[in-house]
Amino acid sequence: MARSLSTSSQTPGRRGQVRLGIGIELITIGWMVIEATVALTTGILSRSVSLEGFGIDSIIELIAGGILLWRLLVEQRGGSEERVELAERRASWVTALGLFALAVYIVIDSGWTFLKQIHPESSWWGLGLALAAAIIMPLLWQGKLRVARRIGSAALKADAACSVTCAYMSLALLVGLLLNRLLGWWWADPLAGLALVYFIVREGREAWHEARTGEACSCCSDEDDDC
Repeated sequence: MARSLSTSSQTPGRRGQVRLGIGIELITIGWMVIEATVALTTGILSRSVSLEGFGIDSIIELIAGGILLWRLLVEQRGGSEERVELAERRASWVTALGLFALAVYIVIDSGWTFLKQIHPESSWWGLGLALAAAIIMPLLWQGKLRVARRIGSAALKADAACSVTCAYMSLALLVGLLLNRLLGWWWADPLAGLALVYFIVREGREAWHEARTGEACSCCSDEDDDC
């Protein structure tokens, strides 16, 4: 018989942390909608490989965040441990497969841009988005990490690693866009796109590990010893 995580069996502290986790995921989902919309629209209009890749990554994180929100709501409503575990695994599988596919897309698109010497247009919208993400994502990372440790959620811990990875990605994106904007180095944009591949593959590996084992990848400790 499935063991229920009923609200009556949860401590007040855990219930509060689950509510906090739900709030953080709602903020994440809202930001990812903005991030994906601006990045993809601007990337397509300016022919920027790095912005397009950043936007697609945002969509993947949006989907994974939605599943994680479901996982937290299941626990809040007293769902069984099996349902919580299922939600965690689904979030990880979706994230991993989507990220690996994105890495392949960016490599092909960047190679095509180099081959055809496509000059992306500079974009103030893209620069503003990259700067905002570099500020917002570390804050979300810290919030998710604290909640994940307190409720023992490997999926939320992996999602926290995704957030800090997104912060690194935004910095790489910012450098590429600035070089293109200020110096006219058109090749800096696809090069920044290829730099994102490192973070995307690493993020995908962490999600794949969590999906297979149900445990957060130990490599997330690079950013925090308590991760």
